[in-house]
Amino acid sequence: MLVEPGGYILVSSLTIKLKYMKNLLFTLTLLFIASLTYGQTWVDGYVKSDGTYVNGYYKTSPNGTNVDNYSTQGNVNPFTNSSGTKPRDYSRESSNYSSGKTLYVGPRGGVYYINSNGNKVYVPK
Repeated sequence: MLVEPGGYILVSSLTIKLKYMKNLLFTLTLLFIASLTYGQTWVDGYVKSDGTYVNGYYKTSPNGTNVDNYSTQGNVNPFTNSSGTKPRDYSRESSNYSSGKTLYVGPRGGVYYINSNGNKVYVPK
């Protein structure tokens, strides 16, 4: 930085570029951090009815579709690196998901069948 007679300060273009780069880096860092947490929900650890403790974990936020869920085919959970196994909504695999089983409609409109263990299994759309 140079000071001219009369009190004017000359700022080099390098100083301006460095300030710009610092601001850009800061902004990109914030956007990156925000993108990691967007669309995710933390589930606290809990104890199942059989006494098994389940550690806390992240899951995708509920949004009425399974296309972006970690458990859906074609998606990978970034925390566990495991691939999804459930068929995507409206796919050919989902339409055959419950073939040959009696389907029931739940109180909130979800369709399910009862598996051989007596548990409800919700059917993809």
